[in-house]
Amino acid sequence: MLDDLKGKVVVVTGGVTGIGGAASLAFAAAGARVFAQYLGGGAELMVIERAGIATLKLDLTEKGAGEKLMDAAIARFGRIDVLVNNAGSLVARVPVVDVDDDFIDRVFDLNCRQLIHCCRLAARLMKAQGSGNIINVTSIAARNGASPGGAVYAGAKAFVSAFSKTLAKELVGNGVRVNCVSPGTIHTAFHDRFSDEAKRDATRKTIPMQRLGLAQDCAGTFLYLASDAASGYVTGQVIEVNGGHLMA
Repeated sequence: MLDDLKGKVVVVTGGVTGIGGAASLAFAAAGARVFAQYLGGGAELMVIERAGIATLKLDLTEKGAGEKLMDAAIARFGRIDVLVNNAGSLVARVPVVDVDDDFIDRVFDLNCRQLIHCCRLAARLMKAQGSGNIINVTSIAARNGASPGGAVYAGAKAFVSAFSKTLAKELVGNGVRVNCVSPGTIHTAFHDRFSDEAKRDATRKTIPMQRLGLAQDCAGTFLYLASDAASGYVTGQVIEVNGGHLMA
Protein backbone atom coordinates (compact mmCIF):
# COMPACT_ATOMS: atom_id res chain seq x y z
CA MET A 1 0.00 0.00 0.00
CA LEU A 2 2.98 2.32 0.51
CA ASP A 3 4.34 1.64 -2.98
CA ASP A 4 3.04 5.05 -4.06
CA LEU A 5 5.83 6.67 -2.03
CA LYS A 6 8.43 5.41 -4.49
CA GLY A 7 9.91 8.32 -6.41
CA LYS A 8 8.05 10.98 -4.45
CA VAL A 9 10.04 14.00 -3.32
CA VAL A 10 9.91 14.45 0.45
CA VAL A 11 11.34 17.49 2.22
CA VAL A 12 11.95 17.02 5.95
CA THR A 13 12.92 19.94 8.19
CA GLY A 14 15.03 18.94 11.15
CA GLY A 15 15.53 15.86 9.02
CA VAL A 16 18.84 14.54 10.33
CA THR A 17 18.47 13.99 14.07
CA GLY A 18 15.81 12.45 16.29
CA ILE A 19 12.28 12.05 14.95
CA GLY A 20 13.09 13.89 11.73
CA GLY A 21 16.11 11.71 11.07
CA ALA A 22 14.06 8.55 11.57
CA ALA A 23 11.42 9.92 9.19
CA SER A 24 14.03 10.75 6.53
CA LEU A 25 15.49 7.24 6.70
CA ALA A 26 12.05 5.62 6.57
CA PHE A 27 11.02 7.62 3.51
CA ALA A 28 14.29 6.75 1.78
CA ALA A 29 13.78 3.06 2.57
CA ALA A 30 10.31 3.33 1.02
CA GLY A 31 11.87 4.57 -2.21
CA ALA A 32 11.22 8.29 -1.84
CA ARG A 33 13.70 10.96 -2.84
CA VAL A 34 14.43 12.80 0.40
CA PHE A 35 15.76 16.30 1.00
CA ALA A 36 16.63 16.89 4.66
CA GLN A 37 17.24 20.30 6.21
CA TYR A 38 19.37 20.35 9.35
CA LEU A 39 21.30 22.68 11.62
CA GLY A 40 23.30 20.17 13.68
CA GLY A 41 24.03 16.53 13.05
CA GLY A 42 27.43 14.98 13.69
CA ALA A 43 27.41 11.20 13.39
CA GLU A 44 23.70 11.20 12.52
CA LEU A 45 24.42 13.36 9.47
CA MET A 46 26.83 10.72 8.21
CA VAL A 47 24.11 8.05 8.52
CA ILE A 48 21.63 10.23 6.61
CA GLU A 49 24.05 10.99 3.80
CA ARG A 50 25.13 7.34 3.52
CA ALA A 51 21.46 6.53 2.91
CA GLY A 52 21.58 8.73 -0.19
CA ILE A 53 19.54 11.53 1.33
CA ALA A 54 20.25 15.04 0.08
CA THR A 55 20.92 17.53 2.88
CA LEU A 56 21.05 21.28 3.40
CA LYS A 57 22.44 23.03 6.47
CA LEU A 58 20.18 26.01 7.10
CA ASP A 59 18.87 28.04 10.03
CA LEU A 60 15.13 28.16 9.36
CA THR A 61 14.63 31.14 11.66
CA GLU A 62 16.66 33.39 9.35
CA LYS A 63 14.74 35.66 7.01
CA GLY A 64 14.20 34.03 3.63
CA ALA A 65 15.24 30.57 4.84
CA GLY A 66 12.01 28.96 3.67
CA GLU A 67 12.61 30.18 0.14
CA LYS A 68 16.18 28.88 0.23
CA LEU A 69 14.97 25.46 1.35
CA MET A 70 12.25 25.14 -1.27
CA ASP A 71 14.47 26.49 -4.04
CA ALA A 72 17.22 24.01 -3.15
CA ALA A 73 14.80 21.07 -3.10
CA ILE A 74 13.29 22.10 -6.45
CA ALA A 75 16.73 22.57 -7.96
CA ARG A 76 17.68 19.06 -6.84
CA PHE A 77 14.49 17.13 -7.59
CA GLY A 78 12.22 19.36 -9.67
CA ARG A 79 9.15 19.22 -7.41
CA ILE A 80 7.97 18.67 -3.82
CA ASP A 81 5.33 16.06 -3.09
CA VAL A 82 5.54 15.88 0.69
CA LEU A 83 6.66 18.45 3.25
CA VAL A 84 7.36 17.27 6.79
CA ASN A 85 7.73 20.24 9.13
CA ASN A 86 9.58 18.62 12.01
CA ALA A 87 12.03 21.36 13.06
CA GLY A 88 11.25 22.79 16.48
CA SER A 89 12.41 22.92 20.07
CA LEU A 90 11.49 23.77 23.63
CA VAL A 91 14.53 26.12 23.49
CA ALA A 92 14.76 26.20 27.29
CA ARG A 93 12.65 25.56 30.38
CA VAL A 94 11.62 29.01 31.58
CA PRO A 95 8.91 29.63 34.22
CA VAL A 96 6.24 32.01 32.98
CA VAL A 97 7.22 34.60 35.58
CA ASP A 98 10.65 34.81 33.92
CA VAL A 99 9.53 34.82 30.28
CA ASP A 100 10.53 37.88 28.26
CA ASP A 101 9.90 39.04 24.69
CA ASP A 102 13.18 37.65 23.41
CA PHE A 103 12.35 34.16 24.67
CA ILE A 104 8.83 34.29 23.24
CA ASP A 105 10.27 35.31 19.87
CA ARG A 106 12.82 32.48 19.91
CA VAL A 107 10.21 29.82 20.67
CA PHE A 108 7.63 31.10 18.20
CA ASP A 109 10.14 31.82 15.44
CA LEU A 110 11.40 28.25 15.60
CA ASN A 111 8.15 26.39 16.19
CA CYS A 112 5.60 28.58 14.38
CA ARG A 113 6.88 31.36 12.15
CA GLN A 114 9.25 29.25 10.04
CA LEU A 115 6.61 26.51 9.79
CA ILE A 116 4.08 29.00 8.44
CA HIS A 117 6.51 30.15 5.77
CA CYS A 118 7.40 26.59 4.75
CA CYS A 119 3.71 25.68 4.56
CA ARG A 120 2.95 28.83 2.56
CA LEU A 121 5.62 28.10 -0.01
CA ALA A 122 4.85 24.40 -0.26
CA ALA A 123 1.12 25.12 -0.59
CA ARG A 124 1.75 27.31 -3.63
CA LEU A 125 3.80 24.58 -5.29
CA MET A 126 1.36 21.82 -4.43
CA LYS A 127 -1.68 23.79 -5.58
CA ALA A 128 0.01 24.26 -8.95
CA GLN A 129 0.73 20.51 -9.07
CA GLY A 130 -2.79 19.63 -7.98
CA SER A 131 -1.50 17.26 -5.32
CA GLY A 132 0.66 17.09 -2.21
CA ASN A 133 0.91 16.35 1.47
CA ILE A 134 1.96 18.56 4.35
CA ILE A 135 2.70 16.86 7.66
CA ASN A 136 3.38 19.12 10.64
CA VAL A 137 4.86 17.87 13.89
CA THR A 138 3.03 19.04 16.98
CA SER A 139 3.29 17.51 20.48
CA ILE A 140 1.32 15.84 23.24
CA ALA A 141 2.01 19.12 25.08
CA ALA A 142 -0.39 20.86 22.69
CA ARG A 143 -3.29 19.03 24.39
CA ASN A 144 -1.94 18.04 27.80
CA GLY A 145 0.27 21.03 28.50
CA ALA A 146 4.00 20.74 28.99
CA SER A 147 5.99 20.17 32.16
CA PRO A 148 6.74 23.29 34.23
CA GLY A 149 8.88 25.70 32.25
CA GLY A 150 7.40 24.62 28.92
CA ALA A 151 4.28 26.79 28.73
CA VAL A 152 5.37 28.86 25.73
CA TYR A 153 6.43 25.74 23.84
CA ALA A 154 3.11 24.02 24.58
CA GLY A 155 1.26 27.08 23.34
CA ALA A 156 3.36 27.13 20.18
CA LYS A 157 2.58 23.48 19.47
CA ALA A 158 -1.13 24.09 20.09
CA PHE A 159 -0.85 26.77 17.41
CA VAL A 160 0.67 24.22 15.03
CA SER A 161 -2.28 21.87 15.54
CA ALA A 162 -4.93 24.54 14.97
CA PHE A 163 -3.05 26.11 12.06
CA SER A 164 -2.77 22.72 10.37
CA LYS A 165 -6.48 22.00 10.65
CA THR A 166 -7.31 25.35 9.09
CA LEU A 167 -4.75 24.86 6.33
CA ALA A 168 -6.30 21.46 5.60
CA LYS A 169 -9.65 23.18 4.98
CA GLU A 170 -8.02 25.75 2.69
CA LEU A 171 -6.16 23.23 0.54
CA VAL A 172 -8.48 20.23 0.38
CA GLY A 173 -10.05 21.45 -2.86
CA ASN A 174 -6.62 21.57 -4.49
CA GLY A 175 -5.78 17.93 -3.87
CA VAL A 176 -3.50 18.76 -0.94
CA ARG A 177 -3.85 17.03 2.42
CA VAL A 178 -2.56 18.47 5.72
CA ASN A 179 -2.16 16.45 8.90
CA CYS A 180 -0.12 16.39 12.09
CA VAL A 181 1.96 13.83 13.91
CA SER A 182 1.85 14.42 17.66
CA PRO A 183 4.65 12.57 19.49
CA GLY A 184 4.48 11.84 23.19
CA THR A 185 7.67 11.48 25.21
CA ILE A 186 10.15 10.22 22.64
CA HIS A 187 13.63 9.53 24.01
CA THR A 188 15.80 11.61 21.72
CA ALA A 189 18.45 14.27 22.35
CA PHE A 190 15.51 16.65 22.96
CA HIS A 191 14.61 14.90 26.21
CA ASP A 192 18.23 14.28 27.14
CA ARG A 193 18.67 18.04 26.98
CA PHE A 194 15.50 19.20 28.69
CA SER A 195 14.64 16.34 31.10
CA ASP A 196 16.92 14.54 33.53
CA GLU A 197 16.84 10.78 34.05
CA ALA A 198 14.58 10.98 37.10
CA LYS A 199 12.01 13.02 35.21
CA ARG A 200 12.12 10.69 32.22
CA ASP A 201 11.62 7.67 34.46
CA ALA A 202 8.72 9.31 36.28
CA THR A 203 7.08 9.98 32.91
CA ARG A 204 7.72 6.40 31.77
CA LYS A 205 5.74 5.05 34.72
CA THR A 206 2.66 7.03 33.62
CA ILE A 207 2.70 5.58 30.08
CA PRO A 208 0.53 2.47 29.65
CA MET A 209 3.20 0.80 27.48
CA GLN A 210 5.69 1.45 30.31
CA ARG A 211 8.42 2.79 28.06
CA LEU A 212 9.45 6.03 26.40
CA GLY A 213 9.05 6.14 22.66
CA LEU A 214 11.85 5.88 20.15
CA ALA A 215 12.23 8.11 17.11
CA GLN A 216 11.53 5.06 14.94
CA ASP A 217 8.14 4.66 16.65
CA CYS A 218 6.96 7.78 14.81
CA ALA A 219 8.33 6.88 11.38
CA GLY A 220 5.45 4.67 10.25
CA THR A 221 2.91 7.40 10.94
CA PHE A 222 4.73 9.78 8.62
CA LEU A 223 4.73 7.14 5.87
CA TYR A 224 1.04 6.46 6.40
CA LEU A 225 0.06 10.12 6.19
CA ALA A 226 2.25 10.72 3.12
CA SER A 227 0.76 7.81 1.20
CA ASP A 228 -2.41 8.64 -0.73
CA ALA A 229 -3.07 4.92 -1.07
CA ALA A 230 -2.96 4.40 2.69
CA SER A 231 -4.51 7.66 3.96
CA GLY A 232 -6.14 9.34 0.99
CA TYR A 233 -9.31 10.09 2.98
CA VAL A 234 -7.42 11.56 5.95
CA THR A 235 -6.89 15.31 6.30
CA GLY A 236 -7.00 17.84 9.12
CA GLN A 237 -6.11 15.19 11.69
CA VAL A 238 -3.68 15.06 14.60
CA ILE A 239 -2.34 11.53 14.99
CA GLU A 240 -1.13 10.83 18.52
CA VAL A 241 1.96 8.60 18.90
CA ASN A 242 2.50 8.27 22.64
CA GLY A 243 2.24 4.67 23.89
CA GLY A 244 -1.22 5.34 25.30
CA HIS A 245 -0.12 8.31 27.41
CA LEU A 246 -2.98 10.37 25.98
CA MET A 247 -6.14 8.53 24.99
CA ALA A 248 -8.81 11.24 25.14
